[in-house]
Amino acid sequence: MTLLDKLNEDMKQAMRNKEKERLSVIRMLKAALQNEAIKLGGVLTPEDEVTVLAREMKQRRDSLDEFEKAGREDLVTKVRSEMVIVSEYSPKQLSNDELEKIVQTTIKEVGATSKADFGKVMSAIMPKVKGKADGNAVNQFVKQYLS
Repeated sequence: MTLLDKLNEDMKQAMRNKEKERLSVIRMLKAALQNEAIKLGGVLTPEDEVTVLAREMKQRRDSLDEFEKAGREDLVTKVRSEMVIVSEYSPKQLSNDELEKIVQTTIKEVGATSKADFGKVMSAIMPKVKGKADGNAVNQFVKQYLS
């Protein structure tokens, strides 16, 4: 079952249960996936689906930060509940320990020794953790080990 099939099934269930917010988020995810398929001109691979889900989650994280800074608790609550729904469809996130091990291993693989190798390390790590870890967390671990 593809992600779009699962979203269609969950959308029908949300309609039956009259879950307006869940239905809205599922529709947004489905539209984002369909737009990406049109943009790429074909069927999405599982990696493409993960990319779209990661983008949707990042947009919500950014919105959450802005709403918190502005003191908009009503919108903060809404975005947090949307993030919970999006996370149901996203791959399991790596723990800090798992992420730290991947960073250490990758630094050894590319032979990085200083902050000058930061870009090389990041470009090697990001494909490994795509959709499974936040880029900011990866960034912090890499900086920590290269300093």
